[in-house]
Amino acid sequence: MSVGSVGPVGDEVRAEQAPPQQSLGTAAARNLATTTKSAPQMQEITSRWLLRMLPWVQVQGGTYRVNRRLTYALGDGRLTFVQTGERVEVVPGELRELPALRDYEDELALTELANRCAQRQFGPGEVVAEAGASADRVFLLAHGKVEQIGTGPYGDEAVVDVLADGAYFGDAALLDGEATWEYTHRAATSCVMLELTRADVLNLAERAGSLASHLAGLAAIPHQRTNKYGEKEIDLSAGHVGEAVVPHTYVDYESKPREYELSVAQTVLKVHTRVADLYNQPMNQTEQQLRLTVEALRERQEHELINNPEFGLLSNCDYGQRLQPHDGVPSPDDMDELLSRRRGSKLFLAHPKAIAAFGRECNKRGLVPESVDIGGHKIPSWRGVPIFPCNKIPISDARTTSILCMRTGEADQGVIGLHQTGLPDEIEPSLSCRFMGIDEQAIISYLVTAYYSAAILVPDALGVLENVEVSRWR
Repeated sequence: MSVGSVGPVGDEVRAEQAPPQQSLGTAAARNLATTTKSAPQMQEITSRWLLRMLPWVQVQGGTYRVNRRLTYALGDGRLTFVQTGERVEVVPGELRELPALRDYEDELALTELANRCAQRQFGPGEVVAEAGASADRVFLLAHGKVEQIGTGPYGDEAVVDVLADGAYFGDAALLDGEATWEYTHRAATSCVMLELTRADVLNLAERAGSLASHLAGLAAIPHQRTNKYGEKEIDLSAGHVGEAVVPHTYVDYESKPREYELSVAQTVLKVHTRVADLYNQPMNQTEQQLRLTVEALRERQEHELINNPEFGLLSNCDYGQRLQPHDGVPSPDDMDELLSRRRGSKLFLAHPKAIAAFGRECNKRGLVPESVDIGGHKIPSWRGVPIFPCNKIPISDARTTSILCMRTGEADQGVIGLHQTGLPDEIEPSLSCRFMGIDEQAIISYLVTAYYSAAILVPDALGVLENVEVSRWR
């Protein structure tokens, strides 16, 4: 190695063999070049089909009131339970969901009734109650599925309905000592239930005057003639001849109709004046910051329309419109049952994993659901009703989710979105961006606000297929 060499002989040979640079390198050339840039990208953006497909109604006063015919159907909700180890207890106040205890206010008596509920377990296929037998107790279903079995047209068994967590059956026994079971109830899975007997209720009523008077008051209410929806009957006469007496009638309304107030999603967007002044080529920094903030607000808006406990579709679907899949997975039969509960269904809404699970069930039966064209997009459908994806519908830890089916539009008494347009500094319908000033640190603040809500005009406008399994492969 010669004097001054700094590497092994092999390195010297390779250095001697490398050709000399004859032109400007790309690294140096980039210092004089202008790059082509994309707008800021955002992974959170989805298709937001619900916002696009809902008819939006202008709510000028900020509140939308839904007036309905007077309905006598009460106590058709779900029960909530508390689990401690293997022991299950019903929340005392939840007993008001039973028709016999609706509007009953004595917390001590409700607590005593909750304590008298005995825990029972049933295995798959075990009969809980036999049709025609005397009904002397109400069952509260804490966990599991129960099938209501009726008699088919040729004497065979027919599954009339499937009950799941939070449901109850046999409540007529608390008011009627002569009540009988209309259907056979059979456990479809392992079930945990609480049972409250009529004897326990009457025993407590002997000591609690408030409960005795409450039950007596319910027994004294005359039977109200209603239609199959629970609405007060409108007396009519048809097919008569001669001088028959025509019935008199009137249409009664709910005395306390529900009101929906517009909800709000807000944030304060901050941009430094130096950034807003100097760094605006080729894209305006403030505009890009605002664009991505609006996208996030719209995503949150759709999430709230699905999941908000006050006005969200999942929470406000009528319990009579909630179905359970017969085999856990979403089958074509379940989708048909969901469609049959309402007229003029306009759309299904499901998590992408639920759509995939439904597709697997169709594949097993050799069915190929058609696609419909919606604004240039090919959307899968069932019976001509499009199935839109929505990742805002939650998937539980047990890998179950829900599928929504709805009729939309104010004219069709369906599901509608609520908003108010014409706001100050409005940049999109019912979304405004208001300048709030510049603080002492030279930071500009903008208040970005979106107002929205949703209303279900009549109960059968929305149905939900609950507890759909999305991770079961057969």
